[in-house]
Amino acid sequence: MKFFSFFKAPSLRLLAAAALAATSLSGLSAAHADASLEPLTNILSVPGSAGLGGVVRIEDSPYRGAGNRYDVLPLYLYEGERFFLHANRGGIKLRQEDGQRLDLFVEQRLEGFPADRPPASLAGMATRDSGVDLGLSWRYQQPWGRLQAELLHDVGGFSKGSEARLGYTYDWRSGRLMLRPSLGLALRDARLNNYYYGVRPGEATAGRAAYAPGAGVNTSLGLFGSYDLTERWRLLAGVSATVLDRKIKDSPIVQKRVLPSVYMGAAYDFGGHQREWAEEGSPTWFKLLYGKATDDGCHLLKIVTAQCLSTAKVNPTSISGIQVGKPFLQNVNGWPLDFVGYLGLTSHNDHGLQANGLQLDLFMKGFYSGFPWSDRIKTRLGMGVGVSLAQRAPYIEASSQAAGGKQASRLLNYLDPTLDVSLGDLVGVRALKDTFVGVGVSHRSGIFGSSRLLGNVNGGSNYLYTYVESAL
Repeated sequence: MKFFSFFKAPSLRLLAAAALAATSLSGLSAAHADASLEPLTNILSVPGSAGLGGVVRIEDSPYRGAGNRYDVLPLYLYEGERFFLHANRGGIKLRQEDGQRLDLFVEQRLEGFPADRPPASLAGMATRDSGVDLGLSWRYQQPWGRLQAELLHDVGGFSKGSEARLGYTYDWRSGRLMLRPSLGLALRDARLNNYYYGVRPGEATAGRAAYAPGAGVNTSLGLFGSYDLTERWRLLAGVSATVLDRKIKDSPIVQKRVLPSVYMGAAYDFGGHQREWAEEGSPTWFKLLYGKATDDGCHLLKIVTAQCLSTAKVNPTSISGIQVGKPFLQNVNGWPLDFVGYLGLTSHNDHGLQANGLQLDLFMKGFYSGFPWSDRIKTRLGMGVGVSLAQRAPYIEASSQAAGGKQASRLLNYLDPTLDVSLGDLVGVRALKDTFVGVGVSHRSGIFGSSRLLGNVNGGSNYLYTYVESAL
């Protein structure tokens, strides 16, 4: 498939990096051997919409003896005028008119050897890791359905393979229920298939011959659906099956040709019906923070329940950062509850233990201010949930994972619990009423090692920090 060679151009790699930075996520792609998750995660339609949720996926592994896999897929969703994030991918909308849409995107390919419990069939083989693809996607939407064509190439230096995808979906709606059947073909080149399903000569054994499946075509069928429980809460579900190319099935490490999957989850739409962030006079929040890493064993639950508030004395590290936020929802259902979307940039100072690095955070945060004393001194209890992408895994994460013989992950779940009070109310200066001082926790972690998107990481990091935040 030589026509994919144009993806190797340095300028397009720079565009991929720009798309990645704009969306804060290198995304996620195939469930296994390419059953695309786009029909499941492409659920926001109004520009300015943002959503959070999660899906549990149960799937058959293609690898012999690996059995079933249970995977947690966190959903970080955003649909903007020019940028989008569908949990499985993030990118830039290059063109959108007359029912057609052209996207440039990046996504992390969810193929590779099991990270937690490799089966005996893969013993002695070099690990096959998830790749990072750069792609172009063309969509054509009509009342009779949607056609989609995509070109992808691994720019992460893993398989160095390429793939062309063709797909069709149709949306059927009845009241609160939406069903979306899908059909897809994936034309995969030899590099891609040989990397994930081949056996190199040096890996051959008496019971595992050297094998190279070469190029081939996989077929996927799926039925995905959503049900609107309320104006904002949606239940998500789906079933899919991928039929592997026969040459892949003939690999000595592959156990079956048809790979089924089941999906169940829910998502909350923060901005699909109102756009407070775009209204005239909507404030922009600016937050400056500084914090230190906590001691080993001082995990998030202990911190928020005030059982542990000590910072590390051995190998101490620190962070400083800025976060910028825009309101998405205010006074939800008449309650003193607001939601603000944030983009944060954090600098890690690892004090010579390793090279310092940056961290990009994208999250939605809820603030509750309905305390009995808030009319005198406004007090906010906040909780942010989102995704964090680090330039390199912070030292306390990398060292903890290395001690357990595991790799750290640059992409992790992000939590941001905070407690603050109005500085203006404290000092009696009305002009500072929308300026808050407080304490918080910057928390990165995997989801108990059960999320392939987050690198199957069990641990993470906690930084206790103080901050000042003001609305301008």
